[in-house]
Amino acid sequence: MPVPHSPEEKKRAITRLRRIRGQTDALQRAIEEGLECPAVLQQIAAIRGAVNGLMADVLESHLREGLFDPSKRRQIDQAAELDTTLDLIRRYLR
Repeated sequence: MPVPHSPEEKKRAITRLRRIRGQTDALQRAIEEGLECPAVLQQIAAIRGAVNGLMADVLESHLREGLFDPSKRRQIDQAAELDTTLDLIRRYLR
């Protein structure tokens, strides 16, 4: 099942990805320039927060539209889809 589902969600995800790309570029520059550890760690924390936000949005979209949308219930094996989603969450949280 493709994610994000709606044009608005897709636009929001692309915006987040562009922001994350900008943050990773800034992190690379910070390391190349030899900035102090606190500045580098702050940039890493910002990237982690942005990725967590993206994960939360995509997961919410998947759960709402993929698992709990009544019109799609007959099209998917909910138990298998739930197991797959829980496995992804476990791997992400490691």
